[in-house]
Amino acid sequence: MNSLTRSQIIQGVIVLVIIAAIFLVLYNTDAAPELYLTTGWVIAVLALIFLGNRLLTKVLDRKLPWLQHGNKRFYWQLSIGILLSLLIINISYLIFKLVLTQDPPDMAQITAMNAMGTLILLPTISINFGIQFLKNWKNAQLASEEFQKESIKAELEALKNHLDPHFLFNNLNILSSLISKDQKLSQSYLEKFAEVYRIILQSSSEELVALHEELNFIGAYMYLLQIRFEDTIQLDIDIKPENKQHYLPPLTLQMLIENAIKHNVITEIRPLKMNIECRDQYLVIKNNLQEKKVESKNSGKSGLKNIERRYSYFTDKKVEVIKNDQSFIVKVPLIDITTI
Repeated sequence: MNSLTRSQIIQGVIVLVIIAAIFLVLYNTDAAPELYLTTGWVIAVLALIFLGNRLLTKVLDRKLPWLQHGNKRFYWQLSIGILLSLLIINISYLIFKLVLTQDPPDMAQITAMNAMGTLILLPTISINFGIQFLKNWKNAQLASEEFQKESIKAELEALKNHLDPHFLFNNLNILSSLISKDQKLSQSYLEKFAEVYRIILQSSSEELVALHEELNFIGAYMYLLQIRFEDTIQLDIDIKPENKQHYLPPLTLQMLIENAIKHNVITEIRPLKMNIECRDQYLVIKNNLQEKKVESKNSGKSGLKNIERRYSYFTDKKVEVIKNDQSFIVKVPLIDITTI
């Protein structure tokens, strides 16, 4: 039973009890046939009020949704709902008196009935509105949250299945040049290259990976980079064993390292130095800042935004970005899967 139906039933019960009490006072309670007729009339009126207000709610849900037209909807449904209910009461009363009884309509009873009906319907319908609004607001919030989660999940899937074509072509070109120069090194390079892409493909079915697995992947990934850049890229990892059991979205470190390489000058004189460590349940990735001169206005932000959105799917902790004249630092939360 939904909230709307329950509130309307409560409304009907309240109206039934009070109207029945009024008519027990107005009529001779010793006259059993009249009492039965009165009870039947009250039940019929309540059924019509219930159906009429339910139809009104459905019409106004289409014309004036609660979340878009809250104030207007309140006043329109309150006024129309009360007028409709009083109209049903009066018409049914006149039919009841003229068709089923010998007594003519009594103006005193009509006046008392309308006054009492207004006093009853006003708070009852208002409470019903409150329940309707809260129900619609809750459903809208749940739908919005579900949509956001599904959007983030879709982005996560797309990101996990992404293979950087530049990285692929660069490594194939390096492999091609190594084959003619050093077959032993080319064989080792090919094995690491295959390992990197095997892990990337495996990660497409994972939402989170253990930090120690991500670090193993980074080891193979850095082997490829150091063949390409030699000593111009330096990575230092300082992570205690207990922190390696925490989790993070797959390829997070790879994306941050790739981002640092993409946006910084790297030469023998000015090598790129990166450091990865844990602080207060955060993984801190730091590199010295030597930005390339030609950079687009939003350069580098899309990758960080992707990481932020991936994290928002699993934790309320925020990804922190700190930039100063000497360094660029990204702090990503370590996820404890027992709390998800």
